Amino acid sequence: MTGVRRVRLVGENGIVRTGVVDGDVVRLEQADSNSTVAIIDPETLDVAEPWQLLAPVDPPEVWAAGVTYKRSRDARIEESEAKDVYSLVYDAERPELFLKDAGGRRTVGPGQPIGVRGDATWSVPEPELALVLGNRVPVAVTIGNDVSSRDIEGANPLYLPQAKIYAGACALGPAVLAPEDWSQPFEIELRISDGHGKTLWEAETSTARMKRSFDELIEFLVRDNPVPAGSVLMTGTGLVPPDDVTLLPGHTVAIRVPGIGTLVNPVRRAEELL
Repeated sequence: MTGVRRVRLVGENGIVRTGVVDGDVVRLEQADSNSTVAIIDPETLDVAEPWQLLAPVDPPEVWAAGVTYKRSRDARIEESEAKDVYSLVYDAERPELFLKDAGGRRTVGPGQPIGVRGDATWSVPEPELALVLGNRVPVAVTIGNDVSSRDIEGANPLYLPQAKIYAGACALGPAVLAPEDWSQPFEIELRISDGHGKTLWEAETSTARMKRSFDELIEFLVRDNPVPAGSVLMTGTGLVPPDDVTLLPGHTVAIRVPGIGTLVNPVRRAEELL
């Protein structure tokens, strides 16, 4: 996927900078600086010290969509005691939408820890393409991780906020991409590894498998709803680990979308992130 990639970085002086990725360097955009920052890997966007990547956007709100892929619908039917709910949502005109975060209290950037609830038994990453919204239209994309407690949601759909909204339950990064061609699908790859780097589960999907379009999700999101510009909408996941794979402290989640980069986050207990 081609387009302009932008990142946010912080250096030793604590000043946050923004820049455009140009090959293996970042060209800082501030008018008072023509300096560049070397990137170790232009694919993953790992940066050389002393720089550190931040979440590429600081959204006032983060929203999420659910049951937008058939695999997600099937998984949530399997886990839920209210099985008809998810079939109805998948086939309905109105999508599932929910507020994931506001004010950045639960959202982290690349390299920062994501959280798992202490009262959950099945915690999973949900790798998603995330839309950065302008005035009711998408202006860029990034990678999103809608970390979720599947067992809590499966017990009762009314527990959705507890399953989705807690410390470290959302990650964004490592860059925002303004695509040259919005019609092209995005490939999404997921890898979960343990504390020794051993792969526990990996899979891939594509936004071409989504039932709903980006425009459709945005139209419902902003309908009678004052969503501020700069907000992010995660578009749902098509990758659900089996029920014998659960995130634990010490694990690492890596989500790769070609053209954007790789979002890598270690896993910690959510209570440690408060």
